[in-house]
Amino acid sequence: MSEVIASFAGWATGTGPLYRRLADGIRAAAENGLLLPGERIPAERQLATALRVSRTTVVAAYEALRDAGVIESRRGSGTRIAGDLRVPAGVDGRVPGGTATALFQHLLNRSDGVISLACAAEGAVPELAETLRDLAAGDLSDLLEDPGYHPSGLPELREAVAAHMTATGLPTVPEQILITTGAHQALVLVTELYLGPGRAVLTESPSWPGCLDVFRSRGTRILTAPMDAEGVDVGAVAATLDADRPGLIFVMPTYHNPTGVLMSAARRRRLAEVAARYDVPVLEDNAYTAETGMGDRPAPVAAYAPRGAEVLSVGSLAKVVWAGLRIGWVRGPSEIIQRLARRKALADLGSAVLDQKLAARLIPRIDRIQAARAPERECRLDHMEKLLRERLPGWRWRRPDGGSGLWIELPGVDATDFAQVALRHGVEVVPGATTDPAGGHRRFIRVPFTFSPELIDLLVDRLVFAWAEFERHGPVDTGPTRVIV
Repeated sequence: MSEVIASFAGWATGTGPLYRRLADGIRAAAENGLLLPGERIPAERQLATALRVSRTTVVAAYEALRDAGVIESRRGSGTRIAGDLRVPAGVDGRVPGGTATALFQHLLNRSDGVISLACAAEGAVPELAETLRDLAAGDLSDLLEDPGYHPSGLPELREAVAAHMTATGLPTVPEQILITTGAHQALVLVTELYLGPGRAVLTESPSWPGCLDVFRSRGTRILTAPMDAEGVDVGAVAATLDADRPGLIFVMPTYHNPTGVLMSAARRRRLAEVAARYDVPVLEDNAYTAETGMGDRPAPVAAYAPRGAEVLSVGSLAKVVWAGLRIGWVRGPSEIIQRLARRKALADLGSAVLDQKLAARLIPRIDRIQAARAPERECRLDHMEKLLRERLPGWRWRRPDGGSGLWIELPGVDATDFAQVALRHGVEVVPGATTDPAGGHRRFIRVPFTFSPELIDLLVDRLVFAWAEFERHGPVDTGPTRVIV
């Protein structure tokens, strides 16, 4: 039922009566191939409970959909999308096994006035515009005379990334670097290489829904290990490896998303040693490098790995410079990088060369860019925490080591239920259950502090109003008034 509901997750952000918004949301999901002809949708009472609305609202929405020929109900088979509903031939808009549909829906259909907590991204740093102007003013003749196909990445950028990785404590040569279209593509390519139907991946719990969906899209089983204030529980990792043998271990050691935990150096060393002992490759995603302070960061996990261990390290400019500059990379053994490069060539023949040229000039400035932006980020975090402590004193969280969001525990409630109420108040919430393949962390939500102070004020106002409604009223009967005479 959760995937069906996720297909029309933005329904409450429309205008008009609540039942009409729900009907419009379901209809749009059917017309876009997110719900297919003949597919069963929840019973009225089930949907009302899940959406935290009255049953009257759902009944009215379903009546409107029946009248429009979008759904049909038959005794014994429930309510389904109409079998003769006209949609474009072959359309199926769903991600196999996906649960992150709601998180990314706002990227496709932005809703005016809705504050989305699904995307913790900031605008570009000033250094980007400066570097872009310098690049445009320079001599690009050598670059423009080049054919422009570099599946492994522009050599200049591979050299810059290798030097950057070496500076972090992980000696690297350009042959160990593959340039990708963002960190997400790096994750996809590595998943294609190591995982498939019936194989397993071991991840931290919680993890990020978009990453989990990449694994699910390959038919992969997802195993989990818990976390603490130092990172993933390596004892639990070893116990899992004793019982099962996954094709890959996936971790986010540097400002983990969504918890903001920075894995300690000791924990990184132990993880690398355990993975090497069991001969299981490790993929470390270090793309979430946004800092709120300038404390020392340990070297990547790969730097602690014994000789011969297989550790791949992913990085990106998205959180440091700008998400619109779709430049990421993966560092690993050169023979593995060659195999990934062949998959990259099949995917897109190589990332945009002008973007790579720009990135090559920014990579050497990463540390200075981080240092310049950290104080502003820390001020926003302080402001967010102050407001939440004052206005929502029952909410609990641990101040993150870095990253871009607070991992908040709600007192005694399921965040999935609260998310439905929050959406009606103009806030798109990421429920904790979507971050845990086992359905745990149900009381948690991630709240980014990447917004301006003014938007943080508005966000907290809306969360306060939504929480008050959630605690006081529960479902509200907002269906159409029926007059009987």
